[in-house]
Amino acid sequence: MYLAIREMKFAKVRYSLIAIIMLLVAFLVLFVTGLARGLAYDNAASIQNMSATHFIMEKESNHRFTRSQLGEGDLAQAGSITGEKNAQPLGVKMTTVTTKGTAHKLDVTLLAVRPEGWLMPSVTEGTAITSQSEGQAVVDDQLKDSGIEIGSEILDQASGMKWIVSGFVSHESFSHSPAVFLNERDWQQLQQSAARQGADGTATDKSYSAIAVKANKEQAEQMASALPDAEVVTKSEAVSAIPGYKEEQGSLLMMIVFLFVISAFVLAVFFYVITIQKSSQFGILKAIGARTAYLVRSVALQVLLLSLGSLVVSVLLVQAIEAVLPNGMPFKLDVATLAGTCGAFVGMSLIGSLLSVWKVTRIDALDAIGRTAA
Repeated sequence: MYLAIREMKFAKVRYSLIAIIMLLVAFLVLFVTGLARGLAYDNAASIQNMSATHFIMEKESNHRFTRSQLGEGDLAQAGSITGEKNAQPLGVKMTTVTTKGTAHKLDVTLLAVRPEGWLMPSVTEGTAITSQSEGQAVVDDQLKDSGIEIGSEILDQASGMKWIVSGFVSHESFSHSPAVFLNERDWQQLQQSAARQGADGTATDKSYSAIAVKANKEQAEQMASALPDAEVVTKSEAVSAIPGYKEEQGSLLMMIVFLFVISAFVLAVFFYVITIQKSSQFGILKAIGARTAYLVRSVALQVLLLSLGSLVVSVLLVQAIEAVLPNGMPFKLDVATLAGTCGAFVGMSLIGSLLSVWKVTRIDALDAIGRTAA
């Protein structure tokens, strides 16, 4: 440790340049990771916030809520297996709404739940809807930026139905669109309106998009057997099937992986060049009795100190930038993600130093002394 710190103090400029490069790479890794997590959460916040373990959807729907239709019989069958309270109907419909008095159009997702059930999020402002209310909705507070407030009237362009905003919820979105929560009564009216506008004008008894359940593995298997025309999917599978979710996260994950690889490669090259430049010094140290393990620890410690110092400054910079980011930019970097990313960065940095460690072990004291004498 003494040798590592002593050398870093002696060659301040050299190690400062390496530290700056590591700082920039670490900052970019953390920022892209936060952006990826923020986009993932914004894409599926409403589903991820639900305490359901599984969702029952119609077969051949590709696990997508907007393609699935289930009826009262499916809900009753699921409730008989998990318990009536552990099975809740869920309606999902993406649509466009306008506000009264304006022509401004907003893309939203209508989510129908039982207001007294466990799918209903907590209202942060205003009044919650009830099963008996009609023509009321609670909406995500993102819509405040579009001029919607408590008492505003929103109109669904597809069905012509209107709802009065009675309250707001936070962090509720689906496929990057703000969520609008309705009760079952308004959802059924919406379904009937869609049926009247259909080709045959007939209604159908399939009135829900999915059934959210709290179930263990055995109960999930029982429901899969009892509902041959439906399939039971986990929450993670349902989230992954949201349009654009896997593609978006796949692209960002590839960027993060490449950043890790680049950081390891850059670090490996820098320390390898430095190690070559110090070959004679390492040889002399070996000649006077320094063990190879001691020199290896010195190189590894330098990498560890530089990576940890860069991470500390990078975390502070990311937090400072996060504080000034606009509300519309999805960014989420929780403690678990932050710790995992920092651990991975330190690990990749140490992996990048293996080339230098290998070079140190290959240095021959006699050859190094001979080169120095020459």
